[in-house]
Amino acid sequence: MPTNLVVTDIKQVTIRFSGDSGDGMQLSGTLFSTLSAIFGNEIATFPDFPAEIRAPQGSLHGVSGFQVRIGAKDVYNSGDKTDVLVAMNPAALKVNAQHLKKGSIVLYDTDSFQKKDLDKAQFTTPDPFAELNLDHIQPIGVAITSMTKSSLEGSGLENKEMLRSKNMFALGIVCWLFNRPLEIADKLLEQKFSRKPKLVDANIKALTDGYNYGNNIHLTASTYRIDPIESGKGFYTDVNGNTATAYGLIAAAEKAGVQLFLGSYPITPATDILQELVKRKDFGVKALQMEDEIAGITSSLGASFAGCLAATSTSGPGLALKSEALGLAVMTELPLVVIDVQRSGPSTGMPTKSEQTDLNQALYGRNGESPLVVIAAASPTDCFETAFESSRLALEHMTPVILLTDGYIANGSSAWKIPDMRDYPDIKPPYVQNHFNGDAGEWKPFLRDEKTLVRYWGIPGTPNYMHRIGGLEKDQFTGVISSNPENHQQMVNIRKQKIQNIAGFIPEQELTGDKDADTLIVGWGGTYGHLLEATLRILADGKKIAFTHFRYISPLPKNSYNLLKNFKRVIVAEQNNGQFADYLSSEFPDLKNIRKFNRVEGQPFKVSELIEEFTKTMEGK
Repeated sequence: MPTNLVVTDIKQVTIRFSGDSGDGMQLSGTLFSTLSAIFGNEIATFPDFPAEIRAPQGSLHGVSGFQVRIGAKDVYNSGDKTDVLVAMNPAALKVNAQHLKKGSIVLYDTDSFQKKDLDKAQFTTPDPFAELNLDHIQPIGVAITSMTKSSLEGSGLENKEMLRSKNMFALGIVCWLFNRPLEIADKLLEQKFSRKPKLVDANIKALTDGYNYGNNIHLTASTYRIDPIESGKGFYTDVNGNTATAYGLIAAAEKAGVQLFLGSYPITPATDILQELVKRKDFGVKALQMEDEIAGITSSLGASFAGCLAATSTSGPGLALKSEALGLAVMTELPLVVIDVQRSGPSTGMPTKSEQTDLNQALYGRNGESPLVVIAAASPTDCFETAFESSRLALEHMTPVILLTDGYIANGSSAWKIPDMRDYPDIKPPYVQNHFNGDAGEWKPFLRDEKTLVRYWGIPGTPNYMHRIGGLEKDQFTGVISSNPENHQQMVNIRKQKIQNIAGFIPEQELTGDKDADTLIVGWGGTYGHLLEATLRILADGKKIAFTHFRYISPLPKNSYNLLKNFKRVIVAEQNNGQFADYLSSEFPDLKNIRKFNRVEGQPFKVSELIEEFTKTMEGK
């Protein structure tokens, strides 16, 4: 590197790659975030793309983006506004202009900023930067398209194939700007295109030439360096929430000594869970793509009856279709994990955007009195922990469990230290033979542990424990079909109390911040990183505030009421119209301090907006 080029140390940076759906922005962003994680930085990513497979080229609604925030520490979310925008066309600039910080670098492809491109993006003047009043940013124009073609001239690729590598040329410039080692990116490209050597060579050359271009002409007066975090020994990678969920299920099956079965049907944004588990035959996983959502859950319920750790994955519309079979799982008291990766609704809604609008459906969306466990993951890496925990509770307490994630954390990724499974507890299902010592005369299908009310699990094929269960109500003692009203009341009470008893097997709720503050921020699910950062910044400003984030929703942790009642005001922030706030109010009707902060935009919270709104509430405005 030339000696007169300044290298500036920074703590964090937020970068957004943006262009047409066909410009490879998701790949560029993924590669950059992965190599940053391997390099030793904390990362948080936000893939943001349209539902259309290929919207009209250059149009505003066809813009696809990938935002990554990297830092040495304290990276809790993917960031609000961007420090660097890679804009592959005018539409990308226009859509993202509102997210640019003062002094932001905008790297744009001059070849794609011609009059016809400006017209597609609905600009009315030849200067898009002036039209958008972007006098506070640093525009850097590079002829990315034509330079990519020059780079790959003689490669044997057709013109269209060469143009697909322009995202790598742009990525090379960004790698130079932030002193990212190309050797790691090269390895990642070799893995990505392992079956297409010609594409490996082309993409590596475009990447290298982009890096060298920035370096040779000093594209900016300074490059930037973010030191690696100081972390413990171990193996690190980046992982998105869907992959982490799949890994959590695998780990739980290993710890329980049972086979993992997934019956599922493809649906955005949950499909990657199915795709990942299909690959895992090396762990004995059976993953089947069924013909529809109902077949997905019923096949899993059959696998559960047969003794598997059974799971099914879906999003909101699929969860609606699974509701009848979920009721069957409640009635038969079989272990089942249902993963709902929430998206914007109702109906098809905005299928690639994220919300928290399925909570009521998870809690109540079944006929009859159908209590079950509901857990919510807080981050991409927490998807591993909550998938493992959902499986543990399902297997040890003989109940269906709904695990709520959302599109933001399912598609987003974080740096992850691969866990040592020796640190995780063994999972011990309540097998009937371990409690009745082979004396089948004493056992009936709905006899249960007196303290936990968990029924014993008789796996088909276990000698002397032949039985039948089903959707019709059963006598609590004999296990035969019963329409007796007193028995039904008792069974309804038992199924409810069994779920409530699980509160004794989960951690108590914890606080961050000042315990003696007047204001408590409450969150759940994938909003964790934004709410935590907002809380920490308010604390750093000298104001008293506390924060608690719920992973366990049904049942709630035992100390939830005592924790909430100690604050003058409790602000429940969620990406719906107040579903968790209403749930808390119904569980604790004498609490009169609950207030709501709600946004239903299909986009993540903005930390700056959270700080502004929370501060107003704290000040009584």
